[in-house]
Amino acid sequence: MDTEEFLRALDQEGRLLAAAAEEAGTGAGVPPCPGWRVRDLLRHTGAVHEWAAAFVADAHPAPRPIGDGPDLDGPDLVAWYRESHRRLVETLAKADSDVECWTFHRAPSADPSPLAFWTRRQAHETAVHRFDAESARGGAPSAIGADFAVDGVDELLRGFHARSRSRVRSPEPRVLRVRATDADAVWTVRLSDAPPVTVRDASGPADAELTGPADQLYLSLWNRRPVPEVTGDPALAGLWRRTSAIT
Repeated sequence: MDTEEFLRALDQEGRLLAAAAEEAGTGAGVPPCPGWRVRDLLRHTGAVHEWAAAFVADAHPAPRPIGDGPDLDGPDLVAWYRESHRRLVETLAKADSDVECWTFHRAPSADPSPLAFWTRRQAHETAVHRFDAESARGGAPSAIGADFAVDGVDELLRGFHARSRSRVRSPEPRVLRVRATDADAVWTVRLSDAPPVTVRDASGPADAELTGPADQLYLSLWNRRPVPEVTGDPALAGLWRRTSAIT
């Protein structure tokens, strides 16, 4: 997928998120996020949108904290979220392709440019939280395309959890494999007392394998749904669920 495709996905996912939040109501519980109400989801996601947009708009070269969402609720909060999302999409759409600013992923999942990084990252951020909003609303969630889901798994395994702050650790070396059944996509995740190291292949034996359609793997690795199928040592799937939450 290219940056334009991610931008379209971001635009669509944010619109779906807002619509689901409006229908659910800001006081509704968010089942995948225990303790959260839809108002918490909107404040968090809108604040992340504003945080991301500012790096690109200001060409800001260093990290800075995410702000708090506004002290709004009900329809006013939904409207604020929609505006935050709109500003993010417009900022990314209008930005120079060679804009330089801070990002937080490193090789081997480095994106070709800061603009590509932020567009991709916000597309996936919004898709996961759109699923949360639709879970609060009830009913069938919107579909996630296989190509988008494969990219999201790749970004999570080779981006988020390649960072030093990943808590997915094992006191002894273990190998976890992740395999999509509806796409040519497989990852080998080597666990140790250091951050996980993931490669996009099926090299060597694995202690456990997580298998399923790409969209289900995407949601399960973000701890939104159970893993479709586990073979080998089920404790590794449990280790992922206990330690992989992004904080």
